[in-house]
Amino acid sequence: MRLYGVSVSYYTGKLEAYLRYKGIAYVMTSPYGDQKRIRAKVGAIQVPIVERDDGRWMSDSTPIILQLEKEYPGSAVMPADPAVRFAAFLIEDYADEWLWRPAMHYRWSYEHDRALLSRILVDEVTRHTKLPRFVKLMLVKRRQRIGFVVRDGVTAETRAHVEGSYRASLRHMTAMLDQRSYLLGSAPSLADFGMMGPMLRHFGQDPTPAEIMRNEAPAVYEWVAHVWNARAAAGRPDFLSEVPADAAGMLKEVAETHLHQLAANADAFAKGLSQFDMTVQGVHYKHLPVSRYRVWCLEMLREAFAALSPDEQERMRAHLPYPPAEILWRDTIRAKSDYDKERQAPFNKAINVYGDGVPR
Repeated sequence: MRLYGVSVSYYTGKLEAYLRYKGIAYVMTSPYGDQKRIRAKVGAIQVPIVERDDGRWMSDSTPIILQLEKEYPGSAVMPADPAVRFAAFLIEDYADEWLWRPAMHYRWSYEHDRALLSRILVDEVTRHTKLPRFVKLMLVKRRQRIGFVVRDGVTAETRAHVEGSYRASLRHMTAMLDQRSYLLGSAPSLADFGMMGPMLRHFGQDPTPAEIMRNEAPAVYEWVAHVWNARAAAGRPDFLSEVPADAAGMLKEVAETHLHQLAANADAFAKGLSQFDMTVQGVHYKHLPVSRYRVWCLEMLREAFAALSPDEQERMRAHLPYPPAEILWRDTIRAKSDYDKERQAPFNKAINVYGDGVPR
């Protein structure tokens, strides 16, 4: 398969780690010289995008992984226990949609990181653009910082909390990795591949967060290389049969940050707003962009929770005794994304998370 991606992309790295683990062959190339054709096929240029030998196209890293799990069931990355499997879904969604903010902040707010990554992006994705290189560097740095930092609520008032979210994820991962090689067992699960999004290509490689990881969470730094080098073995992976006690800090953080944001975003979407404010862990974020896609993310989490048996739901509630988590089982929510109503993902036409979206 042909993987359209970027070498420093959050979600490209996540999918690459999964493909390497499963032994699924791929060739990677940039999509930005062929945007018109690709947009017609998948709806939005948000990497990764996969063009298959059978002529079908796939987009959005999580639906791609879930589809490939059906086609390559050996060494499944989904834990067999329903509660552990739901925890994996939840951690993966947190990695995708909450840690995005600190990942982009570190990359585009710090001068050294910004200078390095702008050079890489310009040389990799703007070769088809006929402008002087110094102009492209200036445009990329401005576009990425304004679009994905300033407009995503990172201000002098929120900056410490944004960076604290990164350090919290390192602490909670370290607690889990102290007991085993991977987050939920002796093999990587969906939770591990989800966390590879921010941890591999952003936090583990960009100069400022990578130094923090090496110094404050070397177990996570080792885990990044471990997942990247992991290869599926014969037989069913040995995942945990219970949500582990050492995941308590991670699940609390997920509820207080990610689930709180999903609820606030959904409420704003239901009201027809384009921006919303929220207070997370005592810190007030202003003028965040409303995302239809993240309403759909919440719908998928609620659907997965509803599919649990009553006993399994009770088990998960015991692990999530935090008010923001109630959005997972609340009887109704007003927001309706009306996205992928035919359940065609990852073969459907994608939508941008917000703004113009690329590269992710």
